[in-house]
Amino acid sequence: MFPFFTLVLVLLLSGCSHQKTAKVNVPPPPAIESESIPDVTPQAKPKQPQEPAATEEEEVIGVAANAKPIFSETGLASWYGPPYHNRRGSNGEIYNMNALTAAHRTVPLGSICRVTNVKTGHSTLVRITDRGPFIRGRVLDLSLAAAKKIDLWKAGVARVKLEVLTSPLPLQTGGRWAVQIGGFDDSKSAADLADHLSRRYHTAQVLKFASPTGAWWIRVRVRDDDKQRAEEVARATATPEGAVFLVRLD
Repeated sequence: MFPFFTLVLVLLLSGCSHQKTAKVNVPPPPAIESESIPDVTPQAKPKQPQEPAATEEEEVIGVAANAKPIFSETGLASWYGPPYHNRRGSNGEIYNMNALTAAHRTVPLGSICRVTNVKTGHSTLVRITDRGPFIRGRVLDLSLAAAKKIDLWKAGVARVKLEVLTSPLPLQTGGRWAVQIGGFDDSKSAADLADHLSRRYHTAQVLKFASPTGAWWIRVRVRDDDKQRAEEVARATATPEGAVFLVRLD
């Protein structure tokens, strides 16, 4: 009995261990069309033309060094540093002798100029920020940085060519003008001349002031700051000490 039962059980277990695997029909994947694949290959960027490196003057001034001048003159130039350094200039800015700036008596403030040492040929661009030089025979006062650029620093004075490249105001018309007289060694001499000019020119405003170097100056502002009136005062004024200069205030 037991052997027969055992045989049946073995046959049943053998049948369970050899079940056939069911077949499943899986459809093939759809074909991938080439149009649906985005092109992710990085494209080489076209080379951009290299811009020429800006010179130090162009970075500071913002005007190309080869710009054509609208006005030029030749004369003696000097440079100024202490005691004017860190003092307010004629344009309202604090003067920095290490910046590329210059002082001129009549070129409009804010003008950009090229200054060339006639002897060496070295040049630089400067911005007019101040008034001066108030010394006979000189046309320009450079900052220390500009003087070094054109080999004027050690010499102190050199003959230069000044070329105005751009100007915020017309050079030949308009403007606010005055006459500056000095410098006087003492306050009394300046005060005496200021009193005399005040009585002579009733409509003029006469100011007396001291420069950072200790010299005393007089500035005569004519009615409406008119250039023609200022020129008349300059021609008619004479003083045993000091000099008379026509100066533009703007």
